[in-house]
Amino acid sequence: MQLVSFDLHDVRDEQDFYRQFAEKFGLHDFGNNLDALWDVLTGEVSLPLRIMLRHLPQHPAEAGLRRIVTVMQEAESETAGAFSVRTSQPL
Repeated sequence: MQLVSFDLHDVRDEQDFYRQFAEKFGLHDFGNNLDALWDVLTGEVSLPLRIMLRHLPQHPAEAGLRRIVTVMQEAESETAGAFSVRTSQPL
């Protein structure tokens, strides 16, 4: 299983997360939105894959980032766990 980690101390907001996500996965035409995130996680990345999000509860843009986490959790269900997301602290 591939593990990709994001330290959210290094992420300013949702758009910055999308930029870093696209860089880490080599996505040149990533749409920088929740629909594009869904498309990538459910069909464009090699599975199995786990994404670790560190420092979410302390992040000033936590509410916006939680929308991203929600889409990731839905993708986890859609892929029967082949994709998974974890946070360093429970949601």
